[in-house]
Parts: sequence; structure tokens; C-alpha cells
Amino acid sequence: MSIHSEQVDVSVHQGLGLIRLNRPDKLNALMPDMVEAVHSSLRAWRYNGDVKAIALLGEGPRGFSAGGDLQNFRRALLAGEAEQMLGILAAEFELAAAVQTYPKPVVSFMTGVTMGAGFGIASAASVRIVTPDSRLAMPEVRVGYVPDVGGSLWLGRAPGRIGEHLALTGDAVGAGDAVEFGLADFCIEQDAVEEVLSSIADLCALPGQDLAMGLQIMHGVPQRSELNVQRAWIDEAYAGSDVAEILARLDASPWPAAAEAAERIRANSPIACETALQLVRESRAEDELRGALEREHRAASYVMDTPDVVEGIRALLVDKDKAPRWSVPRAADVDTDRIARMLEPQDDELGLWDDGEEGGW
Repeated sequence: MSIHSEQVDVSVHQGLGLIRLNRPDKLNALMPDMVEAVHSSLRAWRYNGDVKAIALLGEGPRGFSAGGDLQNFRRALLAGEAEQMLGILAAEFELAAAVQTYPKPVVSFMTGVTMGAGFGIASAASVRIVTPDSRLAMPEVRVGYVPDVGGSLWLGRAPGRIGEHLALTGDAVGAGDAVEFGLADFCIEQDAVEEVLSSIADLCALPGQDLAMGLQIMHGVPQRSELNVQRAWIDEAYAGSDVAEILARLDASPWPAAAEAAERIRANSPIACETALQLVRESRAEDELRGALEREHRAASYVMDTPDVVEGIRALLVDKDKAPRWSVPRAADVDTDRIARMLEPQDDELGLWDDGEEGGW
């Protein structure tokens, strides 16, 4: 069986359902029809006994996916289509939920650039594989937005205060750090993807196999963590109660890397940074994808109601002056209590956990 859409290639080979994002000229940035194509394939294969496992891949040498299409995001907001944009985001969130709860193994290949929504969806897989060129990030605060599609949960699960550091700076991590901090399961060689795909099919044919362990034993290669040696100042500084206090602690740190982190945070949207901080901490406390996605959806609506998202994308991708004029210029001026109230539990507005029957995901 082979299903094709314009920007997603879907096929079945030796019992393995292959879903390949195919928009390499845009670094496989996700459009709504691509999200629906992936989701439709998962629905079609859910009860298909010939499909034993799923593999998520990105076409081209540059990466799995850069996430959502920011230019499309900005156009929608400028056209007054925030509600429609929230619906598009909800579809991405629902896809992450479907991947995490899928009854068959889902293996994501987080090759090259894997960021934003691409990172969120790939991270929901049961087996997450990186390569030496992988660059994983939730960099949304740089454009006035927040980690979403489950990103706050995956960052919140990182040890110590690594999640806060990555959320507030928007920094990317390589393969070694991704494995060290639980953002990926193991690393394979750059040219080993096809071999791993064959091994997935072979292992799924054997009863009782631990797929992740089997693949790691067969193909895993060690990578060195670069950020782990900086855990001391990261854990101390990012224990601050809010972004303003974190910046003060970074300023007081004797580590040069701490001063550099403070500079990067100050370049980002203060409202987005404070919202991202609270999202990561709430997700760490709850450690459950459903709640994380619902908070992220509320947070998305909140920051989209400010001028910062449009302004951030303008500065980074349109005019490329990298000089955004944020609506609130300093972290100390952000209303942290208002953000906390916005994130408080509400009814399940997304309806993410349908039972998978017809009409559900």
C-alpha cells in the first residue's frame, strides 16, 4: 500500500508504516495538510494487522522538521485569524497525543534540525533516535511564542534545571546532550537510518522483543554531552522564582556561559519567557501530556493576544533586523500572577483523549 500527499509520503514496507515529511526546501516545516496526512495514516493503520510499527522521518539532509511554518503563522495573525490559528495548533497537539498513545511502536528519527512542533511530535514517539548532526530545540521565545505540542513536558522531564535553561534561551542541543537529558533514547550513525528501518521490521517480527533496547544494542553509538559539565551554574541560576530572579542569578554567576545565557534571554520576549518558565514547571510537577497540551493551548492563545508573536517573526524572518520591539521590555515588568492564573486548570477544551474509535483520533 502506498499513500501520497503533496508534502508527506506514506507507504508500508515489510510491516513498517513509513511516514516521511517531504518539504525539504522549507526544512519540512509543518503545514495543516501535512499534519492531517500524518494523522490520517495513523488512523488507517491503527487496526491494520499488516502494519507492526510506524517510523517518522524527514526528507532531505537538513533535518526532520523545523516545526510550524512561522511565515504562515504571522500571516494568519495579521489577517485577524487567531482563532483559526488556534485550531491549526490544536490539530498539531492532537497529533502529538495520538503518537504518544498509539497502540503500536512509533519510532521517530530526529535527524538534523528537529525543533518546535517537529520536536514535540517526534518526542511523543515510543522510540526517539538522534544522529550526530541532530539539533533539538524549542526556540519559540525568540519570536514571542512559547514551547508547545508537548514541548513543555519534554523539557520539564530533563534533569535539574536544564528544561528552564533550554526554554528561556531557546538554545539547541546536540545528540549527546539530547540523550543525556532524556530528550532522545539513543544515537545512531548518520548513514545508518536505512539499516535501522530494516532492523525495526525484523525485531517487530519476533515476539516479546524490547524494540528500543534491541535497536540500541544493534545500532547505538555513544555521544558526548557538552552541557552536562555546566549543570552547577544552570541548576543554581534557574532555580529562581521567576525570569527576573533567574536573570539576577545569571548576572551574579562567575561562569562566562551564565552571562552569555542572560544576554540571550534578554533578547527574547519577556512575556513569552515568563510563560514558558511557568509552563515547564507546571508540566514537571504534573508530568502528564494531556495537561501539558491543554496548558500550552491556553498559553498560545495568551501570547497570540499580544503583539509579540507578529513582531518577533518580523524581526527574525521578515526584516531580519533581529531587533524586536517587545510589548513589555523587561522581565521585571511582566505580570507573573496573571500568567499563573491563565495557566490554571480548566475543562478539557481540546478533547485530546478520545478512545480511537470512529470519530475520535
